[in-house]
Amino acid sequence: MADRKNVQTTGSGAPVGDNQNSLTAGTRGPTLIQDVHLLEKLAHFNRERIPERVVHAKGGGAHGVFEVTNDEISKYTKADFLSEKGKETPMFIRFSTVAGESGSADTVRDPRGFAVKFYTEEGNYDLVGNNTPIFFIRDAIKFPDFIHTQKRDPQTHLKDPDMAFDFWSLSPESLHQITYLHGDRGIPATWRHMNGYGSHTFKWINDQGEAFWVKYHFVSDQGVKNLDEPTANQMAGENPDYHTEDLFNAIEEGDYPSWTLYVQIMPYEDALAYKWDPFDVTKIWSKEDYPRVEVGRMTLNKNPENYFAEVEQAAFSPGHFVPGIEASPDKMLQGRLFSYSDAHRYRVGANHEQIPVNKPVSGTNNYQRDGFMRTDDNGGGSKNYEPNSYGGPTEDAAAEISPFDVEGKVASTPYPDDDHYTQAGDLYRMMSEDEKQRLVDAFVGHMKPVRKEEIIKRQLEIFYKADPDYGRRIAEGLGYKVPQEEA
Repeated sequence: MADRKNVQTTGSGAPVGDNQNSLTAGTRGPTLIQDVHLLEKLAHFNRERIPERVVHAKGGGAHGVFEVTNDEISKYTKADFLSEKGKETPMFIRFSTVAGESGSADTVRDPRGFAVKFYTEEGNYDLVGNNTPIFFIRDAIKFPDFIHTQKRDPQTHLKDPDMAFDFWSLSPESLHQITYLHGDRGIPATWRHMNGYGSHTFKWINDQGEAFWVKYHFVSDQGVKNLDEPTANQMAGENPDYHTEDLFNAIEEGDYPSWTLYVQIMPYEDALAYKWDPFDVTKIWSKEDYPRVEVGRMTLNKNPENYFAEVEQAAFSPGHFVPGIEASPDKMLQGRLFSYSDAHRYRVGANHEQIPVNKPVSGTNNYQRDGFMRTDDNGGGSKNYEPNSYGGPTEDAAAEISPFDVEGKVASTPYPDDDHYTQAGDLYRMMSEDEKQRLVDAFVGHMKPVRKEEIIKRQLEIFYKADPDYGRRIAEGLGYKVPQEEA
């Protein structure tokens, strides 16, 4: 018999006698149902594609290490992986586009997902952000509607700019993000040459129980580089996997990309009086008010051995915290705490945390049992309930979240601030003349296919509220009358 190490087997480990010819009744068949290898092979092939992510379907990833570079961070959080300068934590990152399917082009104008999994000694900590510091909406109840507008029309099955601008023009809170998206940073040159942001506000707790609000900024050590639209469109046709290829090749050649992590830190009490609601993800905090503080450096130094096993099955959740890091009242974040893990339970299964790329290095010890694709000993003979008197795992009071006050009536309450225009206008006014023109050109190109005049006029009014010059230039580019200034 051949060397067992080189013998092809079925899924059950039985050797395969012939992988070139099906079992048939005679030369001309028919094929026999007893060819279990054929049936297994075809059945597995039919199931090789798990449901793709409903958003962030196209992406790539890599392994790396995060090293703390600032001893002072332990003043603000008791998170163990940030406890001392020089401490290293293994991590995995997945970059992605948001709206496209898994076969779509890398170089489209779209936010990029920036999802980091830290394999800490206290469990996995996931920071699931984007390459933009803000987002389109600020309440999770609007998320399915927003994503529908970025996908395909239910009748034509085509991308439809009417849908996108109809939603954006009826949701002026999106103005800041779409201004950012249509600017120069809307099409990164590579994943290595873009920044990443936690986008949301999070809460840090130190050993004394003091609380701080924080925002995360990963700043590319390679610098920020972007593509203009003609180049991006050309590359989408010539090499739709350009960003995926670039990251893989850079790491394979030893050119390890890195990012320096900074945080903005807001004292807990400041949230009550800051000029912007600090939990509104469509707003930024001024770096003059809250300067960035260096935390550490993330370096990507190892490519996946298998894309499906490590990138496609990687499952990130904003609800994966470790002691010392907690959620804020950000309404968009609050919805994501549930929805991400729920998506993974549908897409990859209830036991997706047992997949090696998701498995915490700290191990697990709980009462979850059974379910599809349970791959460990399923708890063996231990009890599957708590409390019990058989020495099963119990709570750790040190892991409880820090108490905080809540007040008010239960109601469907909007954010109190409806100023969706000032920060978007500030972003426009910060741009050079060349940047402004490229922003205008991007919007004009994106809006020209919009068929419904009402949508265009409504969106132009929103641009004009942010800055009259902003609105005027886009209106002129589209051949529309410039909105009149208020008397």
